[in-house]
Amino acid sequence: MTDSVRTDLRNICIIAHVDHGKTTLVDGLLKQANTFRAHEHMGTLIMDKGDLERERGITILAKNTAVHLDGAALSRLDGIAGSSGIHASTHPDGVTINIIDTPGHADFGGEVERVLNMADGCLLLVDAVEGPMPQTRFVLRKALEIGLRPVLVINKIDRPASRPAEVLAMTQDLFLELATDADQLDFPVLYANAKAGTASNDPAVLGTDLRPLFEAILTHVPPPMADPEAPLQMLVTTLDWDDYIGKIAVGRIHNGAVARGLPVARIDRQGAVSRGRIGQVFIYKGLDRIEVEGAQAGDIVAVTGLDEIGIGETVADAENPLALPTIDVEEPTVKMTFGVSTSPFAGREGRFVTSRQIRERLMKELETNVALRVEDTDSAEVLMVSGRGELHLSILIEMMRREGHEFQVSRPEVITKVIEGRVHEPVEHLVIDAREENLGFLTESLSKRLGRMVNMVADGNGGVRLEFSIPTRGLIGFRNQFLTATRGEGTMSSILAGYEPWRGDISSHRNGVLVVDQSGTAVTYGLANAQERGTTFIDPGTEVYEGMIVGLNAREQDIAINVCRQKKATNVRSSTSDISIRLTPTVKLSLEQSLDFIEPDELVEVTPESIRLRKRLLTANERARNKKDGSRAAATV
Repeated sequence: MTDSVRTDLRNICIIAHVDHGKTTLVDGLLKQANTFRAHEHMGTLIMDKGDLERERGITILAKNTAVHLDGAALSRLDGIAGSSGIHASTHPDGVTINIIDTPGHADFGGEVERVLNMADGCLLLVDAVEGPMPQTRFVLRKALEIGLRPVLVINKIDRPASRPAEVLAMTQDLFLELATDADQLDFPVLYANAKAGTASNDPAVLGTDLRPLFEAILTHVPPPMADPEAPLQMLVTTLDWDDYIGKIAVGRIHNGAVARGLPVARIDRQGAVSRGRIGQVFIYKGLDRIEVEGAQAGDIVAVTGLDEIGIGETVADAENPLALPTIDVEEPTVKMTFGVSTSPFAGREGRFVTSRQIRERLMKELETNVALRVEDTDSAEVLMVSGRGELHLSILIEMMRREGHEFQVSRPEVITKVIEGRVHEPVEHLVIDAREENLGFLTESLSKRLGRMVNMVADGNGGVRLEFSIPTRGLIGFRNQFLTATRGEGTMSSILAGYEPWRGDISSHRNGVLVVDQSGTAVTYGLANAQERGTTFIDPGTEVYEGMIVGLNAREQDIAINVCRQKKATNVRSSTSDISIRLTPTVKLSLEQSLDFIEPDELVEVTPESIRLRKRLLTANERARNKKDGSRAAATV
């Protein structure tokens, strides 16, 4: 048995920081490889299929696609400057490029870590203005650790503030720091405008199409090395579901071959072996899965028939089951509780409201979301859910509420570790791009959150990049303040840097809240009185209940408010009686903003139709008694 080279195949993944253009570049590769018929109008962000992905403009789940370059396409590549001139002559049947589009946000790093194993090379995209960002470092380190051959693409070269030479130098420094092999420092550099579908080898030339990128992939990314005669080994990196054919396991065949009806062994993460049989076999073509009779080593495939298979497990030869190394994913850093809604409005708007239904949905999520953890708590109606960050968990919450679930969640908390007898906490490397006039606010706010500035660079045009080392808990609730202070013009991103000894207490600076003191329907007169005391979150006509939070107080203490209060009717007519009361526009909090806003004694009530803020203890008497008991306990200690 000897390894053979699949010269007709390339497996690549596209990695980058969020919003640097990965999915847009995949659009161009698919369209320029003539993947779609002439009458098909695919639009943009083709790979982002989910509603949440399209709404937010980010990739949440890694996805597979493939383009096929036939003989004619390879001949066109042979004609471009710098081409090796071997493609059309050696591959008359063409070359298939399997492409894996990965998420760019650090909270979805678990998606990136597991799918990198399917590739032999990677396209690293870096924004021509922003340069390498925290997630760039994370994904590049993971790619280089497993030996992927990189192709650097400096994207958005058409932007007015583009600085390709500086960005290239910064990225080269990053490679020098992270490379595990000298060969990884020898990589081609292309300059692209993914939106326009162009790339070139010269930063001064915008290019006319993506042929230079196709050329770089074919010449620099190595073809798969595998033995089709060896015992079958396929590592499952992704799971999918189809209502007609059931669970679908996606992965790369490292050795051997699969075929419809083939008996196989399933080796789980603990090494236990069970038997099964392959149902259908699919390969990728464009956005479609195409059913085939079989596939061989080097191919990325999707197979059915293995209902119990999980991510990180091996599909192996039935007679000679040999496991592949499992996928190690970094541990969660943030946790929060998911519980049955105890609101007076519970059950009004959701279809799935019981603890059993919530548990079943979370357990189903565990099958595909490898960075997630779900644990029991002291209460049968509350589960502890841990993830890679606030966004990771908020996306799960949003998906569940859109599916019809109704539940309540707590404020995110960091997960600590005890190392050598000392409490350690997760610490983030935070990068902020803002205007110089925001410098004072940022440094003061982050220092209060125990952040330590490690670097500051001004661009000479009024902009500044700040880098901080800051506890993960210091970032909870900061994003809203940041967007307000920078008027939406600043950008911030962070990535886990590791664990450090506990840095101390962070004092909370949020003001008190306006808490409803009786149930009913909010009216204009009651809300006008509330706005004299602070900012309101609801409109007239909104149903409220005692203990519901409807605004932010202008002072530090919570205050009870009656937003259902009607103006008393009298026999005296005022000269201004016909003038309607005008309210200040209501502040509407998104799900992420709500999670950032609440304090430990508060919850977010989530339903398919509403997001409400509430106190854990709904009545004023309960809260007063709890506060009194807490004071007694503190005095006793």
